[in-house]
Amino acid sequence: MSIQLFPSKLLENAVSEFARLPGIGRKTALRLVLHLLKQSPEEVRQFGEVVIKLKTGIKYCKVCNNISDTETCYICSDPKRDHSIICIVENIKDVMSIENTQQFHGIYHVLGGIISPMDGIGPSDLKLDTLEEKIKAGEVNEIILALSTTMEGDTTNFFIYRKFHKYPIRISSLARGVSIGDEIEYADEITLGRSIVNRVPFEPTLSS
Repeated sequence: MSIQLFPSKLLENAVSEFARLPGIGRKTALRLVLHLLKQSPEEVRQFGEVVIKLKTGIKYCKVCNNISDTETCYICSDPKRDHSIICIVENIKDVMSIENTQQFHGIYHVLGGIISPMDGIGPSDLKLDTLEEKIKAGEVNEIILALSTTMEGDTTNFFIYRKFHKYPIRISSLARGVSIGDEIEYADEITLGRSIVNRVPFEPTLSS
């Protein structure tokens, strides 16, 4: 394995930082850094300020945990949405994928992760407290389990079902137009949209 030599320590440090991003190897990182060097100081300054503002200014919706610029995201603030139907997803990318289908008109609840012992995520790490409060208050008619059809996703679905099936609400899941093992963010919009529209009652399959 060859060792890449840099003519500048500053260049090497910048490449190392870019290479820490997911999906970015050192060659791609080098191309990105060299591209930035070709930009004007003002353009690079603006790039840096946008990244800093992203980290310091981003908020998480107090209703659904979605990423937002305000205390309550634009979806939860929309009076035209059906707030009695809540779609449970793993992360912001899944919200974006489902929104792109234009087939869902309820609101979301973002877990922030799914049960995965390998990643150190257990049931207690799921953000379910605010959702349970809504269900107890009688504000929810249906929850849709829209997690990836992986072992971790199915395990999380089962846990949520066991937690909420005692309440008088409908618990449904995506129709299996989304193939087993697929992650929601990679499903095409037509398939994902049909899976939401044709959702079915959740049937627990894991042993209790």
